Parts: sequence; C-alpha cells; structure tokens
Amino acid sequence: MSLDEIRKKVLYQNSIEVWIGISKEKNIDWVDTENYKKFIAFLLKNNLNMKQMSICFDESDKASEGGHSKKVFANKLAAFNDENSSCYSIKLNDSAIELIRKFDL
Repeated sequence: MSLDEIRKKVLYQNSIEVWIGISKEKNIDWVDTENYKKFIAFLLKNNLNMKQMSICFDESDKASEGGHSKKVFANKLAAFNDENSSCYSIKLNDSAIELIRKFDL
C-alpha cells in the first residue's frame, strides 16, 4: 500500500507499515532490516515526531506483503534491540509524508 493509501485509512500508522509503503514507492526491498534501520535513523536525525511502540503480529496473523511475513520482519528487528530497529507510531501529516519521501539509500 502506498503512503497516500495508508494516509487515507489512518492518521497514525506504525513505522513498519510506513516503511513498506515508502519501499514500494522507491522500489526498495522492504524485508532488508538494515535498510529499515537506515530509514528510522534518517527520521530520527531529521527530528520527525515519533513515539516508540510495541508491535505484535499474532501467530495466526497472515500479514504479508509481497510474499514476505511482517511478523518475521518485526521479530528480526526486535533481535537488534536498538532505537533504529524499534517500531514507532508516526502521524501521517503533510510534513511527515514530505520528509519520509526524502529518504533515499
């Protein structure tokens, strides 16, 4: 789902879903945890107002994107245990979306 589609559904979204959305827009492989960590580092460096949160994809949850499991991805991130591998709540207002779209590898 693109950032615009996500924004139409909810005002606040978790950073993993936002990461998947921007990855689609920029044709980046979202399952690469190192790229996610670079994305979060970019947002933190640019002072995007985010709140750290816990995220849990239930065992029965078949949440997947492009054939990859969001639950497996979240569990890989949790193993790093640092601020760049954490999940955050992001308010998807105009300025946040503008900053998110400036991210590049």
